Amino acid sequence: LQVLNEKKLQEVDSLWKEFETPEKANKIVKLKHFEKFQDTTEALAASTALVEGKLSKNLKKILKKIVAKDAHEQLAVADAKLGGVIKDKLNLSCIHSPMVTELMRGIRSQIEGLITGLPSREMAAMCLGLAHSLSRYKLKFSPDKVDTMIVQAISLLDDLDKELNNYIMRCREWYGWHFPELGKIITDNLTYCKCVRKVGDRRNFAASDVSDILSEEIEEDVKAAAEISMGTEVSEEDINNIIHLCDQVIEISEYRTQLYDYLKNRMMAIAPNLTVMVGELVGARLIAHAGSLLNLAKHPASTVQILGAEKALFRALKTKRDTPKFGLIYHASLVGQTTAKNKGKISRMLAAKTALTIRYDALGEDTSAEMGAENRLKVETRLRHLEERGIRRISGTGKALARADKYQNKSEVKIYDPSGDSTLPAASKKRKIQEVEEQEAGVAVKAKKVKTEVKEETNVEEGEPVKKKKKKKEKKKQAEDEGALTEEPPMSPTVENAEKKKKKKKKMKDEDED
Repeated sequence: LQVLNEKKLQEVDSLWKEFETPEKANKIVKLKHFEKFQDTTEALAASTALVEGKLSKNLKKILKKIVAKDAHEQLAVADAKLGGVIKDKLNLSCIHSPMVTELMRGIRSQIEGLITGLPSREMAAMCLGLAHSLSRYKLKFSPDKVDTMIVQAISLLDDLDKELNNYIMRCREWYGWHFPELGKIITDNLTYCKCVRKVGDRRNFAASDVSDILSEEIEEDVKAAAEISMGTEVSEEDINNIIHLCDQVIEISEYRTQLYDYLKNRMMAIAPNLTVMVGELVGARLIAHAGSLLNLAKHPASTVQILGAEKALFRALKTKRDTPKFGLIYHASLVGQTTAKNKGKISRMLAAKTALTIRYDALGEDTSAEMGAENRLKVETRLRHLEERGIRRISGTGKALARADKYQNKSEVKIYDPSGDSTLPAASKKRKIQEVEEQEAGVAVKAKKVKTEVKEETNVEEGEPVKKKKKKKEKKKQAEDEGALTEEPPMSPTVENAEKKKKKKKKMKDEDED
């Protein structure tokens, strides 16, 4: 397009008014040369070259023709980088300014009126097709990298696992009424269903050959258990229905195996580095949870770490407790082989490396899994260091192994304390003091009694009768005077025994006198 009125271009703020209608636009600019693209591929190549600031072949040819005719005129360009390339290669003066930007905006708004012979419907269809092609090129889009297939495959795989578990549980419970011992002998579900489908009634086990399904030892155990089974008898129709259920279980199991192989191949084609890092199942679940590989690439590493544990995260934030350390990434093999103490650290590092591999797979051009293998090796090295930290020195650099000091037994012989065996409640200090005082007073009273008894015996020997009532009165007086008595040293047990003997003798004498 050639500018007709350059004076009006100087008024940048009011330039848009000159492009309000096609008539006004034709007064400002005029079509000088028009070159049509042959197909969408050629248009895409020219558009991508303009986006990247490069000079395409078609544009170079057109500009050479213009330079031959009007070399003295300036060329208005919307991209300063492209203007520099044109100036270097074709020696054509280019201009880029806010005025040029407003001019390009006005030309785009009235492009249908400026270029005749292009219906609006065809123009819209061409723009839409070119926009889609350009978007695919920008995102490095490839038909092989369709992550929708992965999302559907992993969802179907989970559904098949649930259905298989329900079917197998029903089959074991149903056939268990007829042959309950078989369920304890054969633990593998698929082998159980194949065996039931081949034999049917338990009475057929003795004559059937199931060596292609079971080993020799298990086959002998099954045949021996079938002869003495405690199960109930069932009809042939019941056995047919159970066999039909076993057929369904076997078919679904085979389809699940085929679907898993398909998922593994798709994951290696779409996200090879992610598959190497966390495995195909965990990687597919991460992609399905985020919606697509590109959406997953937009997540930071901290989000990838707890992806799948949103419910626990918001519950922890609400109750002000510790947030979860891992989500779907917990099922990765690197986290599973770690000790419980280091699971949080490894999951954090694995999430950081996984986020890098996801972005590399989603936006990178290379389809190799070398980056994933390198990052996995780093995580494994870190895991090995964490596991060996227990035998390394805590202080210093931590690189030298800890020295094993010579063992010295420093155990001491302790005496058993029987005071801890008492089940009585512990008394207060005041009560203890009172008990000690009472014990001391009781010892003093006993010593006084001994003295009085000795005096009484001497009186009996002299012939003076002593009555029991006087003894009771003396005991009462002694009890009243307990506080006034002075402490005397306690007597030895030999003296107390002698006094007891004397008391017995005295009682005998008193009875004889009465």
